[in-house]
Amino acid sequence: MVRTAAAVVDRYQRRLHATDYQRWRDQVETTGGCTHPVRMTGAWTVTDTATSEVLAHRGGHVMVPCGNRRESVCAACSDRYAADAFHLLRAGLSGGTKGVPEHVTERPRVFLTLTAPSFGPVRDDGQPRFPSRYDYTGHVLFNAHAGVLWHRFVTSLRRHLAKAAGIRVREFGDHARLSYAKVAEYQRRGAIHFHAVIRLDGPDGATDQAPAWATPDLLTNAIHAAHAQVRITTPEIDGRRWELAWGKQIDVRAIEPANAPDFEDDDGQISDDRLSSYVAKYATKGTGKSEAADRPIRSDAHIEQLRINEHYKQLMRTAWSLGALEELDHLNLRRWCHMLAFRGHFLSKSKAYSTTFKQIRGDRRRFRLEAALAELGVIEDSVTVVNHWDMTSVGHRTPEEREIAEGIAQRRRDTRKHRHATERKD
Repeated sequence: MVRTAAAVVDRYQRRLHATDYQRWRDQVETTGGCTHPVRMTGAWTVTDTATSEVLAHRGGHVMVPCGNRRESVCAACSDRYAADAFHLLRAGLSGGTKGVPEHVTERPRVFLTLTAPSFGPVRDDGQPRFPSRYDYTGHVLFNAHAGVLWHRFVTSLRRHLAKAAGIRVREFGDHARLSYAKVAEYQRRGAIHFHAVIRLDGPDGATDQAPAWATPDLLTNAIHAAHAQVRITTPEIDGRRWELAWGKQIDVRAIEPANAPDFEDDDGQISDDRLSSYVAKYATKGTGKSEAADRPIRSDAHIEQLRINEHYKQLMRTAWSLGALEELDHLNLRRWCHMLAFRGHFLSKSKAYSTTFKQIRGDRRRFRLEAALAELGVIEDSVTVVNHWDMTSVGHRTPEEREIAEGIAQRRRDTRKHRHATERKD
């Protein structure tokens, strides 16, 4: 049913003048303008541990952010995810926060981009020039194995580093540690590639100085050697096996300290002052310039109903079809069909690189709890805090509510950008 302009304005006016509007808007503001909030009912109670006196009780209906990292699903929550990703990456690059010392900037560090191989010639928009000859099966299998290729690359990299340092592979951990954070990005053609920050530490990780033999050149040479070596052979499919490897294009650039003036200098070196923002933005993206599905595919008929380009549809059809093969059952291709068969995390890191999303979010929850208790004039050790909430629904009730929430999120984003621009000028 088509909504006329007059009808839309009328519905907006009714929502803006409703008796519960201000309370609803206040809750939307607390979610940052989340467009798919989780609605919950329950209560938050603070009780004095010694006297059992109830010091505070807040109950009823509340909204909490959906937490989706994808910008195409929820701009507000993707902004929050990007901010957390920035702090995670920045801590490992510049140190001085989140338990990472400042001297990590003295370690050999590089910014690496690993690409996918060719599956057939494509146009500038990512569409195959000759769709009938495009290797859709190879493309899907590469995406599905990209995470495994990365892990084999890291293993191979450690071996090449040990060889270059003149030590045994099994003794590498006694001398050094390879720390990294990587983020996945889809190219226009729908193929996965990885951006990664790689750092060489001492055996104890971020707090330990790298050994004397660890240099940026040694790390770079080992990366090139590992890149050329990694291979995965697939099970036989219709009488053929695919040998999967990284694409020939590889970009390895040394990372300069945070006080370097520009993102990239004339030698192709990158400063860590802006690298975190550059990498973190990829973690909130979907499958590419032409978005595929934001949620799992239910059937092959579901694919045909999607408003996406034909190339993406064919990748999904291929993933769905291959998902029926017993020899590929371990890849869960139908489950990850909407992701064009990529089944890894969009942002992952080694244990010793820096902090974790869990710690960042835990710190945020603790900050809010301490602020709430400070308003009551109590400390955590003297009270018992009980949260009991049940989910009732997800999302806004009307298109008008969703659009108002989107406006709140956009206003916050514009305000933040203006503040950051002003700070840079100062």
